[in-house]
Amino acid sequence: FSLNLAADCNAVLKALQPVFQEQGMTETVHNWEDHGYLVTYIKKNGSFANLRIHPHGLVLVDLQSYNDDMKGREEVDQLLNKVEERMKELFDGNIKRVKRLPAILRGGVIDRYWPTADGRLVEYDIDEVVYDEDSPFQNIKILHSKQFGNILILSGDVNLAESDLAYTQAIMGSGKEDYTGKEVLILGGGDGGILYEIVKLKPKMVTMVASNIDQMVIDGCKKHMRKTCGDVLDNLKGECYQVLIEDCIPVLKRYAKEGRMFDYVINDLTAVPISTSPEEDSTWEFLRLILDLSMKVLKQDGKYFTQGNCINLTDALTLYEEQLSRLYCPVEFSKETVCVPSYMELWVFYTIWKKQTGI
Repeated sequence: FSLNLAADCNAVLKALQPVFQEQGMTETVHNWEDHGYLVTYIKKNGSFANLRIHPHGLVLVDLQSYNDDMKGREEVDQLLNKVEERMKELFDGNIKRVKRLPAILRGGVIDRYWPTADGRLVEYDIDEVVYDEDSPFQNIKILHSKQFGNILILSGDVNLAESDLAYTQAIMGSGKEDYTGKEVLILGGGDGGILYEIVKLKPKMVTMVASNIDQMVIDGCKKHMRKTCGDVLDNLKGECYQVLIEDCIPVLKRYAKEGRMFDYVINDLTAVPISTSPEEDSTWEFLRLILDLSMKVLKQDGKYFTQGNCINLTDALTLYEEQLSRLYCPVEFSKETVCVPSYMELWVFYTIWKKQTGI
């Protein structure tokens, strides 16, 4: 409750006490002279409520219940309804805002809460754990969402859902590129989505390789993410593609030494680091190394596509763009903002190419 006036803490406490006492809850009051009251109410079944009364006019009620059945939820709603009624009686039109938030379900078999890149907590409509395994590199989860289909989550980071064709299209150039007869290198992409979409476009050859690409990611996706990857992960080699389960750094160095060149390089590895603190220096160095090596295997008129990060992370995106001026060769870039459904945020994608120098 946000009030239009200062709160008489004692009056609020006396008004709400009967509501909790009717529930058979035991009361403990903590009183700070200048900072209001904190009151805890505990029920014999382990449920409890915290009532925090701030003198400046903010009253907070937090309720935790161990009843996950319909009856338990109804009891919680009834209690909160009574609290709201008493508050409205007490302040008679002087409540600026009443905000009731949905219950957060903790400790359940299914974890439905995942943070966005810019630090907001999102509750997904997850109703099934499809796959949950630990590989030598990371934890791999595939969870089913009613809205987004199966979602691949790697070490707590939402990677891709079956609904996220927009991501795949954006990191391929948003339908503006002709891949017919072209040589394509994919870095990362273990979910198979990019490979599946490019193979449809009749390229000459697609090579997919990633840093510590995880066979268990491929195994999980080819079984549970087939709307995304189709059948391309069933075999590591096809008519116009190959999947290399190797570290991409040595592969890129080898290709550069051999003089092998690609029309397109698509980097689906780590996103732009969220943090800009010194401990992230190694991540920035890794990204810059990938960029430099990619430019060495990219044809003069080729294009390099990659994801950036959430559009709200302006400092991190600016730092990434600064890295582009530090490569061994001059480059130019453009960027596009796309709504990726399961991310529930706008995502920035980059197109980078070698700067054409006149004679």
